[in-house]
Amino acid sequence: MAPLKAPLFLTHAGDQSGRLFIVEQPGTIRIVEQGRLLKAPFLDIRERVLFGGECGLLGLAFHPKYHENGRFFVNYTRKQDGATVIAEYHRSSQGNLADREEQPLLLVPQPYANHNGGMIAFGPDGYLYIGMGDGGAGGDPQNRAQNPDELLGKLLRIDVNTRPPYGTPADNPLVGGQGRPEIFATGLRNPWRFSFDRKTGDLWLADVGQNKWEEVNVVTKGGNYGWRIMEGLHCFNREEPCGKERFASPVLEYDHQGRRCSITGGYVYRGNAIPALVGVYIYGDYCSGEIFGVRTVEGGLVEGKPWILRTDAAISSFGEDERGEIYMVDRKGALYQFSPESN
Repeated sequence: MAPLKAPLFLTHAGDQSGRLFIVEQPGTIRIVEQGRLLKAPFLDIRERVLFGGECGLLGLAFHPKYHENGRFFVNYTRKQDGATVIAEYHRSSQGNLADREEQPLLLVPQPYANHNGGMIAFGPDGYLYIGMGDGGAGGDPQNRAQNPDELLGKLLRIDVNTRPPYGTPADNPLVGGQGRPEIFATGLRNPWRFSFDRKTGDLWLADVGQNKWEEVNVVTKGGNYGWRIMEGLHCFNREEPCGKERFASPVLEYDHQGRRCSITGGYVYRGNAIPALVGVYIYGDYCSGEIFGVRTVEGGLVEGKPWILRTDAAISSFGEDERGEIYMVDRKGALYQFSPESN
């Protein structure tokens, strides 16, 4: 397979086609069909995308009824001003090509060039979830993650089946109150990747840390995950009342020893090819290239210490195919599938 250009994500369309869709950061989506990377991009919006650093085409989610309606959604950084755009596209009459007409849903100005988040995914409830970073710089200088009037530093949930351009679920925690109704959870620094457990529906979100601690949260509606007051289980900004009893605690964390610096969230394995991994949450670190696995138990908790698989990859993402088999995305240009031999 030819090298990919800064790949950041892998997913499927849920249409029983067996295809894999690869997000390339400069602004293209590529298709792998029957093990072959197709030459023509599924979507090419490079002229709209600001590419560089943490900016680019960052996320892709197919509508749960994509097979019927051809709708899919992307998250990218807009070229002219660096704002985050959540936009809708449609497949064309040619199944391996998308229509380039865009319908913007949500525009979020970005005060700095980093911590854009990037992940979008449909939950079991049919709503679209959007991970928004705190807007960047260091230490969240404007305290946006704790501000309910800001979309930055939050996990959002919207209804893309209500127009225009979207609706907010009636049970979102701030609907009818003070704050933005799109907010589902608060206190996040840079929720780069999150996923839903296929069996339980639990929402596993890895939040990239600042100086010392990387964390994984099992997110619930209305939860506050502590940033910028907490980094993992530890006080970060001591100018504000600090204590883990005030916030929802991560289910696991790790520090920056051994070249570790940035967590890449993954998936709870529910495939069939590797029975020993069923129920294991798989995640990694972008800098060290390590892949971790920790067994999950009922209630969105973990059991025991993580195991470690060492690689030389720049782990930008993990991804699932239609069968629940897991892949690793290497930003250097490669994809890897988990197999019984890799366990």
